[in-house]
Amino acid sequence: MKTILVTGSNGLLGQKITERVLLTKQFNLIATAKGENRYPIKEGYVYAEMDILNASNVKEIVAKYRPDAIIHTAAMTNVDTCEAQKEQAYALNVKAVETLIDVCEQYDVQLVHLSTDFVFDGKNGPYDEEAPTCPVSYYGQTKVEAEEALKQSEIKWAVLRTIIVYGIVSDMSRSNIVLWAKGALEKGEPIQVVNDQWRMPTLAEDLADCCLLAVAKNAQGIYSASGKDMMSISELVAKVADFWSLDKSLIKEISAETLNQTAKRPQRTGFILDKTIHDLGYAPHSFEQGLEILNQQLLATETV
Repeated sequence: MKTILVTGSNGLLGQKITERVLLTKQFNLIATAKGENRYPIKEGYVYAEMDILNASNVKEIVAKYRPDAIIHTAAMTNVDTCEAQKEQAYALNVKAVETLIDVCEQYDVQLVHLSTDFVFDGKNGPYDEEAPTCPVSYYGQTKVEAEEALKQSEIKWAVLRTIIVYGIVSDMSRSNIVLWAKGALEKGEPIQVVNDQWRMPTLAEDLADCCLLAVAKNAQGIYSASGKDMMSISELVAKVADFWSLDKSLIKEISAETLNQTAKRPQRTGFILDKTIHDLGYAPHSFEQGLEILNQQLLATETV
């Protein structure tokens, strides 16, 4: 049985990977993050505190547990924060990956790295894995640089590019566009949503499954790992309103330009998923199915 080490295990994707491993019992798991373990179940795996910005700490943990694969989910993902705090973004999104590459080379470990649709400029979406990258934000630039570091390395690596990940964690400490829209509309708050950006939102469980498939199948190279339905951001929010029977008149559609965001966003991304479906057996849910899964989880947390 392979041992996997997960960085950023307190995040949404990290917690879903823990959940999946405990459910399937296919792998031994070393969950790592900065600070204490926030996953509610503490048995059935090992938790180790690890700071991915501390190279000696990373080496010490990997040397101790000798994983077969590392799934690297930790990153700075807030696009505007990356634009404003470039040094920190570079440290988390590029230097940390270089540290992991060095350690993986030393101990012969496969590295599964999470990347993003923001490596593209959004002029020609949906994209396949061979499309040339052209980021329009510093966040996207750091993710391109991390991908390039992997390509130039001698290790076994796989990059999973994803788009707008949504889902819930047990303590509801992580928000995302689906939970934000649902929460605001339930309170009767008007919201502004862009109608000129298109994405393929990804259920966190689907992405967790894809990470584990990449390990199980010794994936090598770049793979697209998103949901399968393309929609504008305003359509996404309207679907959320429809699913929970909320008032769509509270949704005001605007253009991205009027938001004056610090970082530029690509207009139309989206992925062609054929390679990931064929090579890894990836089977993403539709957006409506994803909302149903999310709803069941929300109902379960209410009854606990």
